[in-house]
Amino acid sequence: MKFEMITGRTIRQGEFVEHKLSAEYSKETSSCHINPVDMMILGISNDDNVLLKSTHDEIVMSAVEDSNIKRGTIFVPYGPYCNKIIPYETHGTGMPDYKSSVVEITHTDKQISPVFDLFREIGGQEI
Repeated sequence: MKFEMITGRTIRQGEFVEHKLSAEYSKETSSCHINPVDMMILGISNDDNVLLKSTHDEIVMSAVEDSNIKRGTIFVPYGPYCNKIIPYETHGTGMPDYKSSVVEITHTDKQISPVFDLFREIGGQEI
């Protein structure tokens, strides 16, 4: 099922801004907020792992039921998880489409990657 993905900051994410390698920050930024009706159609429950596929890449995240999200739309907090699937194209603006990327979501048994593994995948250096 395809969704319009929007991204942004959350208050909880801001609490961990000084601890971006912490488990709490990873949990918050690997969450995918989905309308309850869309979750029912997908056959998923709160905290189920879902695979998000964009035209650029794919990532496993945790489903979060959120009745404030409009059907057909998902919300993902800014961070390393959404950055992995945001296409690089900027359409001349210098900024990728953080507010309007189409993704396909399916239930998965795959696990969420630790943030260090994501950094390695994109060429990050060991700390």
